[in-house]
Amino acid sequence: MQKFYKVFFILFIVFIAINLYAVDWQTDVLSEDNLKFIFSAAAAIIGLIIVFVMNTWSKIGVKK
Repeated sequence: MQKFYKVFFILFIVFIAINLYAVDWQTDVLSEDNLKFIFSAAAAIIGLIIVFVMNTWSKIGVKK
């Protein structure tokens, strides 16, 4: 994995951790207060998936 992808991988992991920490687990997960953190964590998960796809595409394009 290139350094560029590693930076975004770590950044998205940090975003997911912060958002999971911020969720109030005593209330309903889909309550209005928690929904912004859930959407942000979901966006970070989608970002992780995109990082893996971009890394895979970059490996495919490299000639050996």
